[in-house]
Amino acid sequence: MARSPFSYIRSGFGFFWRALDAGRRTILNLLFLALLIVLAIAIFGGGAKPIAAKTTLVLDLKGQLVEQTSASPRDALLTGVQGGETLRMLQLRDVLKVLDAAAKDANISGAVLLTDEMQGGGPAMLREVASAIDRFKASGKTVVAWGTNYDQNQYLVAAHANEVYVHPMGVVMIEGYGRYRNYYRDALDKLGVTVNLMRVGTYKSFAEPYIANGPSPAAAEADAYLNNALWTSYTDNVEKARKLPKGQIMKSIDELPAKVAEFNGDLAKITLAAKLVDGLKTRDEIRDLMIKRGAADDEGKSFRQVGFEDYLARQSEPMTGDAIGVVIAQGSISDGTAGPGSIGGDSTSKLIRAAREDKNIKAVVLRVDSPGGSAFASELIRRELELTRAAGKPVVVSMGNVAASGGYWISMSADEVIAEPNTITGSIGVFAILPTAEKVADKLGIHSAGQPTTWLGDAYNPLRPLDPRFVQVMQGSVNHIYADFTARAAKARKTTPEKIDAVAQGRVWTGAQAKERGLVDTLGSYGDALASAAKRAKLTGYRTVYIEREISKFERVLGMVGGTAAQAVGQSVANAVSAKLNLGVTAATGLPPGAANGVAQDMAWLADIKASRKPFTVITHCLCEVP
Repeated sequence: MARSPFSYIRSGFGFFWRALDAGRRTILNLLFLALLIVLAIAIFGGGAKPIAAKTTLVLDLKGQLVEQTSASPRDALLTGVQGGETLRMLQLRDVLKVLDAAAKDANISGAVLLTDEMQGGGPAMLREVASAIDRFKASGKTVVAWGTNYDQNQYLVAAHANEVYVHPMGVVMIEGYGRYRNYYRDALDKLGVTVNLMRVGTYKSFAEPYIANGPSPAAAEADAYLNNALWTSYTDNVEKARKLPKGQIMKSIDELPAKVAEFNGDLAKITLAAKLVDGLKTRDEIRDLMIKRGAADDEGKSFRQVGFEDYLARQSEPMTGDAIGVVIAQGSISDGTAGPGSIGGDSTSKLIRAAREDKNIKAVVLRVDSPGGSAFASELIRRELELTRAAGKPVVVSMGNVAASGGYWISMSADEVIAEPNTITGSIGVFAILPTAEKVADKLGIHSAGQPTTWLGDAYNPLRPLDPRFVQVMQGSVNHIYADFTARAAKARKTTPEKIDAVAQGRVWTGAQAKERGLVDTLGSYGDALASAAKRAKLTGYRTVYIEREISKFERVLGMVGGTAAQAVGQSVANAVSAKLNLGVTAATGLPPGAANGVAQDMAWLADIKASRKPFTVITHCLCEVP
């Protein structure tokens, strides 16, 4: 039978459609294959361009120096979307890794150290970085430091360079340790706020600003003793690094007014005359200097170099084999769960438990940088370390800037406690603070009444005077926890509670002072703690594994595409809240913004004390601000 014309049209259209569909799939498959090839090349195809000989490491330390970043990639994304200001964070472990790897890299000929944007750090962490610079120099490589200015912390690191330069309009500002605090007894009386304090420890001064108009004699004595020790350590360290006569820094500070007159106010020349720097140079002059000493880059416009973040990305850890698990305990200790860069009784305990149950982890290092917090949460963490030791895995505590009060509590179940000489530790003491505003209520004509079934039913009502029976209960609880604290410390330190009490009472010590009093075992660095853990676990080779909160797939993707942004956030929300408090206090009091900020933060802490904990909870926290 002959085919109709419509049959031919249908067949032709069908052939055309099948060909079009096949072509579409072929093109899409080719595009997808090309994408896979590009990704494969990016991931597996040789990686970054190899580092050429005579390359200089540019150690541009940007951000707040921390033990652990306190922001996730999700936080970074949200902050960016909301238009918030991000805070860069620089992990100590990354700085040490880069310097130690570069010291062994034959293609790295030297380093340029830039500290203009490095913030904070604290004496212990800064000494860790300075020691890493010394190790780099010991490999025969030169470090040149340059800055527009140096503050006290930045200079502690820069002083360890072979050569230190500052901009001709810059200065090295070394101020010393210790600051004035605000005391609010009269102000709170005028407002009608009564602060009820229950404590054990003659030197437990955390809450004194709310109950007095100045420090107690004991607090003043302890602060002076601590600050003088930190200052002596700082000046000795810098004078040794710069080969200055002993006492030169203090002499320079004492003579500063006369030197300003002598040099017509030129602070840079005063700095040079004091031999704190080796010369006055602009950034372009430093670049020319490095070109002459090394090799020019491919374009001939600068010296051959590799940046800190680029070099860090080239470093990797083995994925298998025996490991030392590191748990970071940074920040105040709170009950329950806390995010990265902070300590939660439950969440940090979970991390330690994970390390204990991991067959590849043979020892645990707890890196502590904490002024304390909840006694209950501290005990949960200490108990997990005790169980880890009982399971046959050595535990070594490495104290960073601060390991005081609750920070010391969580350090008590270890085979060895290692502190930096400038670590702030001790503060074995306990307190509870309960603000009430019954006088404010009277002024406003507010009255409270009710029929609770027991006197405990509303024992802590902020608008009523504190019931003496409740004070008795709280003081008894404080006394008990202090006795428990000292007893546990005595057991850990193999001594008696009486001897611990003699060096406790809430008193804060440097690491060196704590070693003299038997509160720590060894003075050393984070690296020493890792080495000790490896030796105790009888490991000849090991990898370091950081036990941290698992991130979601979404956060992992964000980290891949914006890792730098993820590390840049930190405390943007807290900064915004602080700014609002600052403006509020400035408007209410007429104080300058700088002074208002400190008042706002102190008052915010007092206002949050009830909301952040149960009335029956006592606190193991010290007044430990990192210098």
